[in-house]
Amino acid sequence: MITIPSKLPGTNNSIFSVMSRLAEQHQAINLSQGFPDFDCDPQLIRYITEAMKKGLNQYAPMAGLPALRTLIAEKMNAFYAANYHPDTEITITAGGTQAIFTALTACISPGDEVIIFEPAYDAYAPTIKMLGGIVKPYELSPPNYEIDWEMVKKLFSVNTKMIILNSPQNPTGCILSEKDIKALVKLTKNTDILILSDEVYEHIVFDGRKHQSVAQYPELRERSFIVASFGKLLHATGWKVGYCLAPELMMKEFRKVHQFNVFSVNTPMQAGIAKYLKQSDQYQLLSPFFQQKRDVFRSLLSETRFKLLPCSGSYFQCVSYAHFSDEKDTDMAEHIIRSYGVASIPVSAFYLRNTDHQILRFCFAKKQETLEKAVERLVKL
Repeated sequence: MITIPSKLPGTNNSIFSVMSRLAEQHQAINLSQGFPDFDCDPQLIRYITEAMKKGLNQYAPMAGLPALRTLIAEKMNAFYAANYHPDTEITITAGGTQAIFTALTACISPGDEVIIFEPAYDAYAPTIKMLGGIVKPYELSPPNYEIDWEMVKKLFSVNTKMIILNSPQNPTGCILSEKDIKALVKLTKNTDILILSDEVYEHIVFDGRKHQSVAQYPELRERSFIVASFGKLLHATGWKVGYCLAPELMMKEFRKVHQFNVFSVNTPMQAGIAKYLKQSDQYQLLSPFFQQKRDVFRSLLSETRFKLLPCSGSYFQCVSYAHFSDEKDTDMAEHIIRSYGVASIPVSAFYLRNTDHQILRFCFAKKQETLEKAVERLVKL
């Protein structure tokens, strides 16, 4: 009998697949997986179609189309006063998750320790484990999920290779403050620790706050991979187009893996995105667009039994039900799908130890009528 030793024993389908499948089975409103139920700008689709009709249907350069990389470099300079060379420090990727996988693969060897902040996006830990690395989780607690950097320091060892950041954070919607970033600068000073900064929600920050990119801080920029996503920016998560930024020496290692992973990314989409962003103020429009949705959703949810947690960024709203039930969050999420027809994500799925604070995550990147219909059902809980 043929056997394949598993690199991820005990790992099943992701919680997103599980909940989306349940939502489909029960014809529930799907507020679980993080994708919009509205379309992107028709002009963007026209630009991509034009690129296809012009014959831009063969392989792009391995690092991505120069026009798109140049636009990213200009954006990083305009937003963060950070200079990245488009030829040597920017690579277009098949989405943010591929960029994360590639950066980790380029750097992590067996025995290397990687610090992550939980609840954490569920791609981090499995990738580290597949590479033979050791996950060192720092567990954050609701409602504010604040980081005690002195406690983080206690996780350091001679084997600490990398720290993974995510701000705005999935699933909590929390963001790193300037104080957090300065603490990180101090913590990593005179070390060779790398940083992987997952900034895919960088342009979805609310209430006048500013996104604190590690690109703004030279002491962090010199040791950091930064991951971003056009899917989040353009309401087109299914296109799976993103990018990674890093200093030249780090990007050389990134590209060594990238070229044997995907080699290059969808050419007409890169061309269409480049043309669209050259003529669009999408970067400035995104925060107010999603803040309006967040405010509407929070107002609607205030009529339910749920307790709202803070949401400073991303397009996720977490809620607590601990004050009226001690049911496991996985059971509560399934109960709500089966009995009330609304799908959410149990936040325990974002902890390695499945730590359960009785918190659910809802995605509000939806049409207003979708949100209204969902809450009409949730008020019955």
